[in-house]
Amino acid sequence: MPPLEEVKERIEQALPGSTADVTDLTGGGDHLRAEVVYDGFAGLSRLEQHKLVYSIFEGEIGGPIHALSIKTVIPLAGNDGSSEQRTTPLVGNDGSSEAAGNDGSSEQRTEGAR
Repeated sequence: MPPLEEVKERIEQALPGSTADVTDLTGGGDHLRAEVVYDGFAGLSRLEQHKLVYSIFEGEIGGPIHALSIKTVIPLAGNDGSSEQRTTPLVGNDGSSEAAGNDGSSEQRTEGAR
């Protein structure tokens, strides 16, 4: 089980200019949630965005990292220099989709084989 800081650093190194916030969902260190803000997600489908993040941990999902929940965010700059964030919709492992929350947030959860 990699430390949270290591997971954060690996995401930010693999996606230059990104910021990641990684939390432990259960306290056991193997069920993680990563919120990744990256302008490189622009133009990619939500599936492509999530695959990009998952590729960083190839071979570790279902092993040292039992489950990884991902929320991808694309920063948007306003004309006045302000910024806002756009999130991607939720897609289940079975291909089903759910509506995003009222705040526009969404995430995808993937669990490894037991």
